[in-house]
Amino acid sequence: MTTKVETKVNDIPAQCAGTFAVPRLDQQLCFALYSASGLMTKVYRPLLAPLGLTYPQYLVMLALWERAPSIVGDLGAALGLDSATLTPLLKRMEAGGLVTRRRDPADERRVLVEPTARGEALRGAMKDVTSALACSVPLKPGEVKALHATLTQLVAGLRESTADDRSTEANGAVSDKGTL
Repeated sequence: MTTKVETKVNDIPAQCAGTFAVPRLDQQLCFALYSASGLMTKVYRPLLAPLGLTYPQYLVMLALWERAPSIVGDLGAALGLDSATLTPLLKRMEAGGLVTRRRDPADERRVLVEPTARGEALRGAMKDVTSALACSVPLKPGEVKALHATLTQLVAGLRESTADDRSTEANGAVSDKGTL
């Protein structure tokens, strides 16, 4: 059975309409990023399991080790997560003895999160995780650094464009730098 896909002309900026062929899946930047993200999580899973951490919990701990106590909103901004996603994660981590959550005495509306002694103790084990991961990544250190810089730039740009609904329409730029 074939499904007809309808695209509204208003959904495509006028200067882009009809100018791009539909690229193959393996040519899509979005698919490469999606695949890489899933595979990185898969590589981390057995490294974090002995520590009792999931990959999202690991990211929370990294953020907290950098700046704790942290307000839930600030933590969510650092991780790119909304509070509806972050709150259940933090509750599970609190139940597991990794973090504490408490109201900010200066402002009861804010919740402060910080690692427990058990959560802090995991920091030392991260050196082993980092070393093992470095052995799993098929890139040279300089390539890792360059990829990180490029992805950081991409994330910043995407965050900016998704925060500003007008950016696509106002910018109207057509990229010739590859398939997105």
